[in-house]
Amino acid sequence: MLKKFRPITPSLRQLVLPANEKLTRADEKKGRKLVKPTKSLLLPKRRTNGRNNKGHITCRHKGGGHKRKYRIIDFKRDKIDIPAKVASIEYDPNRSAYIALLNYADGEKRYIIASQGLKKGDMVQTSDKPPYSVGCCMKLKDMPLGSIVHNIEIQPGRGGKLVRSAGLFAQLMARSDGNATIRMPSGEVRLVNENCRATFGVVSNPEHNLRVEGKAGRNRWKGIRPTVRGVVMNPVDHPHGGGEGKSKGNIPQSPWGTYVGVKTRSNKKSTKHVVKSRKKKK
Repeated sequence: MLKKFRPITPSLRQLVLPANEKLTRADEKKGRKLVKPTKSLLLPKRRTNGRNNKGHITCRHKGGGHKRKYRIIDFKRDKIDIPAKVASIEYDPNRSAYIALLNYADGEKRYIIASQGLKKGDMVQTSDKPPYSVGCCMKLKDMPLGSIVHNIEIQPGRGGKLVRSAGLFAQLMARSDGNATIRMPSGEVRLVNENCRATFGVVSNPEHNLRVEGKAGRNRWKGIRPTVRGVVMNPVDHPHGGGEGKSKGNIPQSPWGTYVGVKTRSNKKSTKHVVKSRKKKK
């Protein structure tokens, strides 16, 4: 669900935010404050503001923003055949998807990326046997063909690396010669070792891409600084800069003179696991 606001002020005129109805509240009857994150699963998060170890800006338009703490997420899902109960669905400022707090039968607590439809009180586990329900984790070789999955490992036991953003999912197409064929959200079809684990279901918060910030200040809270157009700069600062009035006819370039729209994938990278490349944008 999305929440639109009455245009009482200019910043509210375009504002569209998620209603966060799926998140667990501290008081379910009043439905106000969200539950606080589990302290044992938090780490301090220092901001780099786009700078490297020498202090040089290597990623522009970053800086400021609200202070955050990192939630330790279990991407490996390596507690095998131990059932876990979903204690809460929570917000994570470090990612677009929601996260779920699991209380395992042996007393341990862990965060995982929440699947769409997963709710407080549900039972999930990592196993080689059914049920094939949302939030359960399993090796690709044990999953039914056609399964919708996310949080997919690239190498067995290394933890999920693929398909982790809000609303994304991949599909298990086939299996042969120790590999599973996966159709990625981009349309690319690639091979993954069938001993790699994945989680059933679609990643939560599918309305994330429909969010409209409404004002520049809201991006500043997120640590995003303004982007200045090249055409309004001087020639010394950008290839598009300079000229009297509005100049036209520039070939789109980055500030360092590299052309925009050119494929930048390194030729050294292997494509042996790619069965079919992603769909070309029209």
